[in-house]
Amino acid sequence: MSATGGAGRQEVTVVLASNNPGKVDELRRLLPAWVRIVTASDARVTLPEETGTTFAENALLKARAAAQQTGYIALADDSGLEVDALGGEPGVRSARYAGEPTDDAANNALLLERLRAVPSAQRSARFRSAVAIVTPDGREHVAEGSVEGVILDKPRGSGGFGYDPLFQPAGFDRTMAELAIDEKNRISHRGRAFRAAAAWLLPILEAARHEASEHEQKTEQS
Repeated sequence: MSATGGAGRQEVTVVLASNNPGKVDELRRLLPAWVRIVTASDARVTLPEETGTTFAENALLKARAAAQQTGYIALADDSGLEVDALGGEPGVRSARYAGEPTDDAANNALLLERLRAVPSAQRSARFRSAVAIVTPDGREHVAEGSVEGVILDKPRGSGGFGYDPLFQPAGFDRTMAELAIDEKNRISHRGRAFRAAAAWLLPILEAARHEASEHEQKTEQS
């Protein structure tokens, strides 16, 4: 595990197996300032194909690759939409539901087409996210988060991305695309998964920082 800096101010590096700046910002808000977050491109990580059948499997594939290639503690997430009337589709294929290349508008249009004959009362769905953590010494942990809601019959709102304009979370009269960013992050599946992951990870980061500090002090005294 990598830590750098002078005594008492060591940084511990974590690699996020993503190049999404929004995910970096979300993780940064949850971890101490002495944690340095690098992206997959920063660390020159080659991400594997997402061949898992669950969000957790795909997240672990990416986190393992990042940890093995960099020697850093690695985090990765995978998330998507599950619609009960469609047997859990689009699931792990959420981003590629309408095919390649990924296209939010096409995915939303296909979802609405497949739900065309499904009444509002039977359009229950959830966003689900899995965040995997893998350490260089082989420890692994997966944290999950979800938010329940329903799929509307037409998109509303201009914020967010993906299926946000169609998904109305339980207890709200607005879609995810109509929520303020702070409000969305508070209830979102990814926010919940990242918070749970950070709670598990923090003691490991603190131990790595303490170990680096002790090593540096011994080096200075020798």
